[in-house]
Amino acid sequence: MRIVVVGDVLLDVDISGTSERLSPDAPVPVVDVTGSSVRAGGAGLVAVLLAADGAEVELVTALSDDARSHDMRRALAGVRTIAGHSSGPTPVKTRVRTNDHAVTRLDEGCGAVAAPRVTAAMLESVAGADAIIVSDYGRGLAADPALRTALERRRSGVPLVWDPHPRGARPVASATVVTPNLAEAAAFTGHAAQGVTGAADAAGALAASWGCGSVVVTLGALGALLLTQPATGRPAGGPALPLLVPAVAVGAADVCGAGDRFAASLTLALAGGAGLADAVAAAVQAAGVFLTAGGVSALGRPAGPAPDAALGAVELAGAVRSAGGTVVATGGCFDLLHAGHARTLAAARRLGDCLIVCLNSDDSVRRLKGDHRPILGQQDRVDLLLALECVDAVLVFDEDTPETALGSIRPHLWVKGGDYAGATLPEAALVQSWGGQSVTVPYIAARSTTLLAGALARVG
Repeated sequence: MRIVVVGDVLLDVDISGTSERLSPDAPVPVVDVTGSSVRAGGAGLVAVLLAADGAEVELVTALSDDARSHDMRRALAGVRTIAGHSSGPTPVKTRVRTNDHAVTRLDEGCGAVAAPRVTAAMLESVAGADAIIVSDYGRGLAADPALRTALERRRSGVPLVWDPHPRGARPVASATVVTPNLAEAAAFTGHAAQGVTGAADAAGALAASWGCGSVVVTLGALGALLLTQPATGRPAGGPALPLLVPAVAVGAADVCGAGDRFAASLTLALAGGAGLADAVAAAVQAAGVFLTAGGVSALGRPAGPAPDAALGAVELAGAVRSAGGTVVATGGCFDLLHAGHARTLAAARRLGDCLIVCLNSDDSVRRLKGDHRPILGQQDRVDLLLALECVDAVLVFDEDTPETALGSIRPHLWVKGGDYAGATLPEAALVQSWGGQSVTVPYIAARSTTLLAGALARVG
């Protein structure tokens, strides 16, 4: 499986440092540089990301022969590159960050240039690809007539993802999907596009204008909106309904490279045979993981272990506690989530600054409830809980009681439903040992998993 990345490469330079004083010459910060790094940007970043994913990648691009081109070639080490000649300088974008905050960006050689030269080898690479992604950064390569013809004539069944640029070329009509972000979609349509409604309107207008079947507008923290038009035109009942794939909040301050990660992952999923909707969902998730891991700043670091849900809950509790906030926890099986659960959880969240749910594992539930339980598996129960806005983290425990889990997060408040009022909780003494308090919230009568399961059995 060979993925060909077609597009413009940039050289990204990151300068990091500290700033504790202003210059005596002008009211600007003085940056004491502590480090710098050079990496491939634009289509080069897409190719590097795909290579890191283990894909067989070829990069079809144009390279200059100036001094910075040597840095570019080193940044592309490990990526097979088939390049034409660019008469312009190597575009360089230098970001300066101090104390984890962006200060400024310096652009060199990023203006308009003459169209690069496209070679026969570049066209042959496109013709033989198993999947193609065009990463257009507006420097003329994607506008070359011969290259566009090769893209339009790609082999049947080969997915083509086009990541456009407002100063770039019009996507070819045969593109499988075009992936503007919301600002780009607004620039392409000439109208302000805001939120989901604006994204849906822009996606429809762009699909009609470009003649492509699908447009996915990336929405940052909101996720991505996919609009696919039927091959035979719109159905008689009205326009096609868009699919909104929400993102998981990651709180990343630096989102540089997230769009490239999205496009690369989308292409990789399509190349593997995924349907478009599933591929978009995989790409949204991959972009979130990329940002959580540090984004482009983490490129080149050794890969760490996969994120651990328990560690996440412990880190959340520690962060809230360090900030002077109140950590609230509750626990249970939460099998067949119902209105009583939701109200208890919402009430618990109002008592503090975060709510962590200690959840019995499948084995723990079976020991407590019998072999017929749980009705829903552990991961489904985790997903349902995390879908509630009032739940900040879930910590799964395998013991019969939550003492070990509680000891790892040390909540200020341990909350149970009102059906425990007056009861003696084995874990209450443990919570009290670090100064915490066990409390109950009002019980919602006639709401229980047992009653719900019985009702379902009767209608089944």
